[in-house]
Amino acid sequence: MSSAAWLTRRSALGLAAALARPALAQPGRGTSRIIVGFPPGGSADTTARLVAERLRGSYAPNVIIENRAGAAGRLAVEAVKAADPDGTTILLTPASMLTIFPHLYQRSLRYNPFTDLIAVSPAGEFPFGMGVGPLARQAASLTAFIAWGRGRAEIPYGSAAAGSVPHFMGVQFARAAGLVMTHIPYRGSAPAIQDLIAGRTACSFHPMVDLAPHAAGGQVVLAAVSSPQRLPHFPEVPTFAEQGFPQLTGSEWFGLFLPARTPQPVVEALNRAMAEASATPDYQEALARLEMRPLPMSPGDFAARLRADHAKWGPIIAESGFKPEEG
Repeated sequence: MSSAAWLTRRSALGLAAALARPALAQPGRGTSRIIVGFPPGGSADTTARLVAERLRGSYAPNVIIENRAGAAGRLAVEAVKAADPDGTTILLTPASMLTIFPHLYQRSLRYNPFTDLIAVSPAGEFPFGMGVGPLARQAASLTAFIAWGRGRAEIPYGSAAAGSVPHFMGVQFARAAGLVMTHIPYRGSAPAIQDLIAGRTACSFHPMVDLAPHAAGGQVVLAAVSSPQRLPHFPEVPTFAEQGFPQLTGSEWFGLFLPARTPQPVVEALNRAMAEASATPDYQEALARLEMRPLPMSPGDFAARLRADHAKWGPIIAESGFKPEEG
């Protein structure tokens, strides 16, 4: 075989091997975007930045964060739905936008989580906590809080947004405890916790990543956590289940999604990169500092989890009677 023929054959084999490999996210441009539906500094943005650091070089040469805040995270979902299905635009979102909002905004929601997106992988899972402030004399347990609230005409409680998981946790708790509680929605956890500390609300439900610093600093009392077991950083705080409220056991996830019609090799490449990141001690430690844990899943298993969580929230929302204003 001549050297020219050998080189031609070698080039052809190399091209075939390259085509057989899963495509990188943005061939030719080298940059992928993770779209986040919330401002910088919050738990979604922080998680996205942890993910981006670990996807650089494994999924795409460069990964940047784009904060597309608005409509309680819905604008980000809409942006990824409309993006080219080439794997270059990734959505990182809390579960609520895909599991709760379809039940709430049946007339106005402009995306379908099952047909407009492809579930790729969770980025992590986090529990919730119930913080109690000075208005309730900082009741240190659910029993003490219920005793304080018995007979009161109205007990104000806060959450980061109407229609969020913490909002409906408060609804469930009030019903199970026999208390009259009024939901006060805020634009994020930070102002809700500030009002809790100031005594404008009696209690507040939030992701532990948001409550933990204030509980550790003694500004609020952590009365219960939604995890199945007590949290390592708060071993003295009992779970909701331990205190007689097993229906409040649960968590939420941040998930990675791609636009519908994204080629399967690209979906698998992103899932594989996320699985490799989840197995590293530094990523696990970074999540632990946020009161989160990795939740590696295949795309199929994650899609099944999405459907199960969506189905779970339907009757809870219907029973609550909550109906948001739809434009």
